[in-house]
Amino acid sequence: MKNKTFLLSFSLLLLGFTSIAQAPKGIQGMNLGHFYGKVVDATTEKPIDAASVQLIQTKLDSATKKRKDVVVAGMLTNKKGEFSLENLPILATFKLVITAIGYKNIEEKVAFDVNFNSAKAGDYTSMINGVDKDLGNFKLQADVQQLQDVTVTANKPLMTMSIDRKIYNVEKDITATGGTAQDVMKNVPGVNVDIDGNVTMRNASPQIFVDGRPTTLTLDQIPADEISTVELITNPSAKYDASGGGAGILNIVLKKNKKAGYNGNIRASIDSRARPNVGGNINIKGGKVNFFLSGALGFRKSVTDAKSSRTDYSDTAGVSHFNQNDHPVNDGNFAFLRTGLDYFIDNRNTITIGGNVARGKFTTTDVINIARDTDFINRPIFSDIGIRNSDLTSEFRNYGGTLSFKHNFAKANKDITADLSYNYSKSNNNNLFNTLYSLPDNTPEGLTLYQQTSGGGHTGYFTAQTDYENPITDKIKIEAGARVAFRNFNSFTNNLFKDPSDDIYKLAPLLSNNYKFNDQVLAAYVTFSQQIKNFTYQLGLRAESSKYDGTLNDTASFSNKFPLDLFPSAYLTYKLNDKQSLQLNYSRKINRPNFFQLIPFVDYTDTLNLSKGNPNLVPEYTNSLELSYQDQINNGNMFLATAYFRNTNNLISRYQYKDKDPNPLRSDSVILTSYANAQSSYTYGLELTSKNKLTDFWNITTNVNFFNGTINADNLQGGSNNSQFSWFGKLSNEFKLPKNFSIQLTATYNSKTLIPPSSGGSRGGPFFGGQTQPTANGYIAANSEVEFAIKKDFLKNNAASLTLQMSDIFRTKIYESISQSSYFTQDNWRLRDPQVLRLTFNWRFGKLDASLFKRKNLKSEQENIQNGMQGVN
Repeated sequence: MKNKTFLLSFSLLLLGFTSIAQAPKGIQGMNLGHFYGKVVDATTEKPIDAASVQLIQTKLDSATKKRKDVVVAGMLTNKKGEFSLENLPILATFKLVITAIGYKNIEEKVAFDVNFNSAKAGDYTSMINGVDKDLGNFKLQADVQQLQDVTVTANKPLMTMSIDRKIYNVEKDITATGGTAQDVMKNVPGVNVDIDGNVTMRNASPQIFVDGRPTTLTLDQIPADEISTVELITNPSAKYDASGGGAGILNIVLKKNKKAGYNGNIRASIDSRARPNVGGNINIKGGKVNFFLSGALGFRKSVTDAKSSRTDYSDTAGVSHFNQNDHPVNDGNFAFLRTGLDYFIDNRNTITIGGNVARGKFTTTDVINIARDTDFINRPIFSDIGIRNSDLTSEFRNYGGTLSFKHNFAKANKDITADLSYNYSKSNNNNLFNTLYSLPDNTPEGLTLYQQTSGGGHTGYFTAQTDYENPITDKIKIEAGARVAFRNFNSFTNNLFKDPSDDIYKLAPLLSNNYKFNDQVLAAYVTFSQQIKNFTYQLGLRAESSKYDGTLNDTASFSNKFPLDLFPSAYLTYKLNDKQSLQLNYSRKINRPNFFQLIPFVDYTDTLNLSKGNPNLVPEYTNSLELSYQDQINNGNMFLATAYFRNTNNLISRYQYKDKDPNPLRSDSVILTSYANAQSSYTYGLELTSKNKLTDFWNITTNVNFFNGTINADNLQGGSNNSQFSWFGKLSNEFKLPKNFSIQLTATYNSKTLIPPSSGGSRGGPFFGGQTQPTANGYIAANSEVEFAIKKDFLKNNAASLTLQMSDIFRTKIYESISQSSYFTQDNWRLRDPQVLRLTFNWRFGKLDASLFKRKNLKSEQENIQNGMQGVN
């Protein structure tokens, strides 16, 4: 633009404007013009990729002495529907012709608005501005005749990759059909899921988003069939929330197919434990409204085998041993409902409103067999066995709502959005225990101990966010935004014991609590990006202020305030060629302690593992650095390699100390597990991901991660420094067989790995067959899992399918953790839900309304009509 300004200004000065009423020939011959605009669907306002844009000028043919149409410029629109035509004569008149498969052609006369009169008055800027003209949005109408002949052949791969994120297409994962988000995450490359459903990415806990927003839903409350994609953002820029440490973001994108007319599906499944699941969704698109509704009702039975052995040491007393075996069975049901609509006010303004409801009820029964013996100094050798019966009933409810507004400016890709979201969840539980110890000769040792633990709570989470995006030029872009988040939390736990004398449960006040807290995070960010030939850089800065206030039993108060934190980020990308690129990125993140790590009361549920929060914890800060290389080798093949380094200071870690037993009925000392800020941790590694089309019927996705983790925790009581080299890998095979059969075979392997320092940051003891991790000074043993699924499509247009899958075929997904400290050594072993078969039926229905036909983007939707016509896989 500067060159254009100089050339045009110089020419105008040279000519002197003496005959400006008639356009000077010097001006007529200057090719300084620039047309740009955007091509969108007339109904949905969505951009159209690869539309043909031609600029035609009528010129005199010197040979025939006749005038004819000549194409002077042309291009295909990019994925955002944009086109840009440059170096055009500024005084000519043109015809713009736009064509796209499935749409009616557009022809329109266009010309530059060069104001010579303004130059006469000395206003050269107004004249110069006329050589850059925004033609606005061109709206293409669907062509009914073309649509009748269209056959969709586009097929989304299981995994698509870009430099800043990986996108896992859940609809291609047939092993997760009929399951929950936990089943989905187990197959996502680069993601680990332990036996309790806790998710880690590169051995750290990422943030879980739903549709780009924080949620109070847990993974087992989201049906897998409601998920469209999972986005893995390993090192988010300043645009994203800084919390969550350096583990990145997992964004679950739920289905909302805004196809024209109506469409949907109905599904039903049953597993080998006779637990059925039903669900479905429907989308209706017409006029200015797109309406979507989905729901699911599921029944579940989970069975776990668990063993735990523990040896306690004492300098003055001696050694004692505990062995525990149990077989918890969790049985229950849950329901999920989601609805909403998009309202297109006009071609530049859209309002979206949506909501979801989830609720469930579960019961867990367990018989725990305990054997213990002691070799205490100055006391006789003692041994006994115990039986502990547990009956737990728990319920949850979750409600969420969103309201969004988006305004598109006339300038392509310049927009502003505003989003409000609110999530509310409520839960309650009641657990009855009875424990009896007997001597080796079966003589009861004392009376049966009866305990009742009841608890519950609720949380409300409100966020408001606005984002502004402005591409100043086709090479420079600025983004900015602000966000506020408020959360209110309330939790109570009551421990009651039955008095044998009157057979009445009585509250133990010292073992009960009522805890409340609220926190808030205020944030703002700005990013600037620029492309210089094959080099692109993005610089960002995010500012966040956070505050936390808590109250225990309406008496003790706790508060943490952090007025201002700055979180920079930088992305540097160099495009080696059309297929290869390099990227170096950096970001600073924060991980604020969660509720269970802060709450200052003793969790007495599991008497072998008493735990207590620490309200004086401070956040941990992480610096994350990545170097990535990507090669889009050819159609169906891709390779991505990432070397990464992560350093965390003020590491939140578990540690143990001895204290008096909080149970007023006992006078001995016990080992308590709590949290504190350790010194630091370091993780560096290499992650390799590839997609390969081996044959026309066999695709394979491979993910391998080699990393070394080091924890420096010798500043804590009983803590030490620990380091471990580990690796894990996932291999997903997809086979397309004749007769519309397809097979997916997925294998996962996890080597020996350090226990994450803040793992076990939740309460509940053995409610679901789990034991808390007592210390970070330990490791998780190697384990593996193989899953298999076969799918058959049938009926007209393959509208129906049957899928049969089995989890953990070889019963190898054993979760074993070995932990140790100066006070004890503990080995936990668990196996949950191996070799469960599930059969799922799915039927898709719908009717295409040609007047509402909408094309899809290849990267986001399967129904991309244009790519289907071109045979893109």
